[in-house]
Amino acid sequence: MKKIDILPVLGLTLLMVSCGGGDEDNVAFETVTADKTVVLTNEENSPSCGVHLKLEAATEASGHAGELINAAVMKRLLDREENTMQLAADAFADTYTESYKTTMLPLYNEDRSDSTKRAWYQYHYIIETSTQKGSKGTIAYLASINYYEGGAHGINQLITLNFEAKTGRQLTLGDIFATGYEQPLKNVLLKALKAKTGCTTLAALRNKGYLYSMDIFPSENFILGEETITFVYNPYEIAPYAMGSTELIIPYSDVDKILKTTFEY
Repeated sequence: MKKIDILPVLGLTLLMVSCGGGDEDNVAFETVTADKTVVLTNEENSPSCGVHLKLEAATEASGHAGELINAAVMKRLLDREENTMQLAADAFADTYTESYKTTMLPLYNEDRSDSTKRAWYQYHYIIETSTQKGSKGTIAYLASINYYEGGAHGINQLITLNFEAKTGRQLTLGDIFATGYEQPLKNVLLKALKAKTGCTTLAALRNKGYLYSMDIFPSENFILGEETITFVYNPYEIAPYAMGSTELIIPYSDVDKILKTTFEY
């Protein structure tokens, strides 16, 4: 078994978000990393599984808001509830690689004589994250995820979370839009998708592969910007894998009538 030790914490960045001008509105992030690789067997060209995590974590100095942000990130990206992001990253890397060996070794033993199947067992799981200033008083947390767990191809995803900087509260569409927003927002999104693809009808969209067996929906995978809200649809959500991810950038002016009066941008 080859094991790469967990790398030390790297770097420190400060994200300044102005809600009222006080120090409580400053959230600092440090980069937490975890790298672990295990081989499936002792043979020279054994398949392996690598986990590589680079996560932005709110520092202890960020107080309760930082604790809430970290808890939400750990749960969403790692499905862990730990005291620190580092503990969560380490636990995820250990659990993922241990599960790989336990689950895949018996299967690989059956296929070992067939060299064409070796690539099926070459697993990896990579997360790289970043933060950016969002709409007034918010932080956007972006996670790029790439993994391969057998099959014809790997998977790429962009996972987004939005936080109220002053409190660390995670924001949902229900915090941004007024009651009854769903259908009007669907209409805006469908119009934006048509414009992005050059299609004028739903039938034309479906001929291109979009919305083939579903309707457009307001995704909770969104990014609050200073002038726009971007809805992110990962592969398979509204289009086949070959179409890649789809991002619909909506100016706030297009949805002004359905925004909550308490939401500022």
